[in-house]
Amino acid sequence: MINKQKLWFLTLFSLILVLSVYYITMPNDLLVNKVDEKTTTKSNGKVKKEVEETNSLVAMRVSLEEERQEEMVSLQEKLTNEKSTTEEKNNAYEQLKYLNQLQGTEENIEKQIKEQLKLDSFVKIDNKNIEVVVIKDKHDASIANNIMRLVQSNYEEKMYITVTFKKS
Repeated sequence: MINKQKLWFLTLFSLILVLSVYYITMPNDLLVNKVDEKTTTKSNGKVKKEVEETNSLVAMRVSLEEERQEEMVSLQEKLTNEKSTTEEKNNAYEQLKYLNQLQGTEENIEKQIKEQLKLDSFVKIDNKNIEVVVIKDKHDASIANNIMRLVQSNYEEKMYITVTFKKS
């Protein structure tokens, strides 16, 4: 008979597996063209498309996504490997959960920067180091300071935040 712990493990593992298959079978052009586009209508009725992100931000996001996907695949292999111990499987599962949470946090911070400071950005979190790349032609210490405060407000412990400005 299956106990509750095994049932939970199978349920969560199935969920991860389904999401992985979905991600792998997703068309490649969705990953490459991950540019936010907004359509606006002018007074004469014509529709104009505005691209809100530069190619460098998209390239950084795709690169990070590929890096994390490779790591997730290796962790999923540990989960499915019959020779892995229970502890190794638990560690792999916790690491997968952490990576998903990390990605959500990065997207949330990017959204906050966009909404509050009206800047396009890329955020990468690595343990206590947070790297923020902002698209702005002019380096501005006050904007960098505001970004650092905004990012730090999401955490209770001290984080090491780096803000880099890139030209559009």
